[in-house]
Amino acid sequence: MTTSLMSMARDERADLAEFLATLTPQQWEAPSLCSRWTVKDVVAHTISYEELGPLGLARRFAKGWVVRANQVGVDEFADLSPEQLLDFLRAHLEPRGLTAGFGGMIALLDGTIHHQDIRRALNRPRVVPADRLERVLELAPGNPRLGAGRRIRGLRLRATDVDWEHGHGPEVTGPGEALLMAMSGRPAALADLDGPGLNALAARLRR
Repeated sequence: MTTSLMSMARDERADLAEFLATLTPQQWEAPSLCSRWTVKDVVAHTISYEELGPLGLARRFAKGWVVRANQVGVDEFADLSPEQLLDFLRAHLEPRGLTAGFGGMIALLDGTIHHQDIRRALNRPRVVPADRLERVLELAPGNPRLGAGRRIRGLRLRATDVDWEHGHGPEVTGPGEALLMAMSGRPAALADLDGPGLNALAARLRR
């Protein structure tokens, strides 16, 4: 039986919580791959929509407009300690509210990418479970919020460690996790990729 998106999202959050419990105070304050956000900020963002109903969500978007709503959420959680953020995450392993949208797709996609934003920045790699990684790779190209479609247009992406490929054109190959992060706009992942389409992809990420 195929594992549901919601179940995968919960597993991803559980893995993230287990990892965060190993971090030092200095690592919580270290930069992540997300511009201007520390590891602590990324964790806050990941959980900042969990208890917002429709009215709370509308207020956040009104306060920060759509483009700044994520930062508004991070700011609202700024006073919580790492321990409090971790407790909050553990209490919200099952996505709810906005992140439960599309059967858990939002939580799974954002959660996996932001988990890697933290791990890559701290040089703490992991092997993303293959079934989870393949599902996220399937979801990424067509997600308008992620912007992957415009970055990979006219290119063929092929994972070398899981069963996934997408698109047509000059090929970009490498581990599925690196392809995911590059599609998501993270130049740090380019070093793990290869192929005749790599220069085109790199140019788009660096604009």
